Amino acid sequence: MNRPLASSLAAALLGAAALTGVSAAPAAASGTSASPSATGVRATPSFKGTVALSNCSGSLVKMPNSKATDPALVLSNGHCLETGMPQPGQVVKDQASSRSFTLLKASGANAGTVRATKVAYATMTDTDVSLYQVGSTYQDIESRYGIKALSLDAARPTQGRAITVVSGYWKEKYGCAIDGFAYRLKEAGWTMKDSIRYTSACRTKGGTSGSPVVDNATGKVIGVNNTLNEDGARCTLNNPCEVDQTGQVTVRAGIGYGQQTYLIAPCVAEGNKIDLNRAGCTLPKP
Repeated sequence: MNRPLASSLAAALLGAAALTGVSAAPAAASGTSASPSATGVRATPSFKGTVALSNCSGSLVKMPNSKATDPALVLSNGHCLETGMPQPGQVVKDQASSRSFTLLKASGANAGTVRATKVAYATMTDTDVSLYQVGSTYQDIESRYGIKALSLDAARPTQGRAITVVSGYWKEKYGCAIDGFAYRLKEAGWTMKDSIRYTSACRTKGGTSGSPVVDNATGKVIGVNNTLNEDGARCTLNNPCEVDQTGQVTVRAGIGYGQQTYLIAPCVAEGNKIDLNRAGCTLPKP
């Protein structure tokens, strides 16, 4: 898990470092952005619409059916919750929160701050996602800060697509491509389904957890960055392993992963309300 900050459960589990490598304290920034993929993939998206959390990255996102007057949503990882990582099988819904998020301009400069009213949804079961509802509408945010939300793609991504992991925490970008999909991704006690596997150029680190995975061609969010196998270990914290349909385990040292986000769209009703009983919604329920 790539999260860098020590907080209660985070400290015990390497906190922010979990899933995408959160360490007990933020490691010093490298000072340079990740290089474009050796295969020629360029990191084209800007930082506009991304956010920085206290221990992770995230993005201001809108669903296909979101309206300008809807309360805005911020997307990050479940393991980035300020209350600690959800246990396997746990789902958080409509939990009060006053967490703040720093909005970023295209250059990575701070544009302003918005504050959550609640955790609309979060889990680390089958996926690793958190959605915060903030106290401002998309219209308010654009008018006050000049920031438009990133669009979440309602379609499943495809292998080979050029992507960029855009970290608001580090103000760094990681350009690569979708190498494939992991049937099951296991990390310590958590299991994630159909995870996005990156090509080796996206060498993420603690603090990049929750970063939007952006399709370079469309500019839409197709995933949320969450973990990387740091040491080559098998299925342990910060060292996820892949498990195929036959149960065969594969360890890919140095390879990063993200969780697909198209699954979120069917679960968001009018007014950006999470409705887990909505037709087509397959996210885990409480």
